[in-house]
Amino acid sequence: GGVDNEVTLTAYITIALLEIPLPVTHSMVRNALFCLEMATNEKESHVYTKALLAYAFALARKEEKQKVLLDSLKEEAVEKDGSVHWQRPGKEPEVDLPYYRYQAPSAEVEMTAYVLLAHLTSPPAPSQDDLSYASRIAKWIIGQQNPNGGFSSTQ
Repeated sequence: GGVDNEVTLTAYITIALLEIPLPVTHSMVRNALFCLEMATNEKESHVYTKALLAYAFALARKEEKQKVLLDSLKEEAVEKDGSVHWQRPGKEPEVDLPYYRYQAPSAEVEMTAYVLLAHLTSPPAPSQDDLSYASRIAKWIIGQQNPNGGFSSTQ
């Protein structure tokens, strides 16, 4: 993925456990969520990590934590041509060249997809605002497809 540290690894595993689905009351899930909640208290958090955390908290139905992260991510969003996506800090901006279609790095496609999942996993159902914003995210993701309909991946 975009970042390799204990928080992102814990978030990946927590997401997998919640998608099984294990209940949030399961000791392993409960302990993992506690670690993730402590991580959200850190001042500086990478945008990729925030995207993973937002989706993990969405699955765990921790709406307040999810909302705080999504609001923070919204401030870091790149909005262009009616679409929305996220990019890693310090990355060079896209270059518009004739006859060349820019393909974002796979980590940016992944983190943008996690933000989309977090928006669409709002209990009991996504709001109209969530769906409207999600459609702008999906527009960008669709634009990243390769000629065969797939995406590049770090996996």
